[in-house]
Amino acid sequence: MIVYLDTSVVLRILFREANPIGIWKKWDKAYSSALWHIEALRTIDRMRLTHEITDAEVAVLVRETQIIHDTLAICPLDEKILQRAGETFPTVVGTLDAIHLASALSIRELDNLDTVLTHDLQLATAARSLGFNVIGADEA
Repeated sequence: MIVYLDTSVVLRILFREANPIGIWKKWDKAYSSALWHIEALRTIDRMRLTHEITDAEVAVLVRETQIIHDTLAICPLDEKILQRAGETFPTVVGTLDAIHLASALSIRELDNLDTVLTHDLQLATAARSLGFNVIGADEA
């Protein structure tokens, strides 16, 4: 199975939250946008600044984030992706979700990507409307 991961999936794993994706690491290949790494690092930094995590936890989380990033096939944020993200979608999506969707669509043109992994209900709805199988949005 070839999958696209959005940031919510990885953050749930990193922060050891309830109900992570059941197929974590059970794929043949996993893609994500370069955006996921930025979102993850911003979340870690925000939690550090609000004293939700310690400096020691930050160090571990940043290291684990990099390990996961290194295992993913990363779709760069190029002009084609950004242009597609600015175009219309069949359902309502925010800016970052539009970038994730545009990335998944671009990957689907090159590889046999058929599944999007996300815990975000709005992103899941949009991905389904574009013909993707979605796993994770019902695992709240």
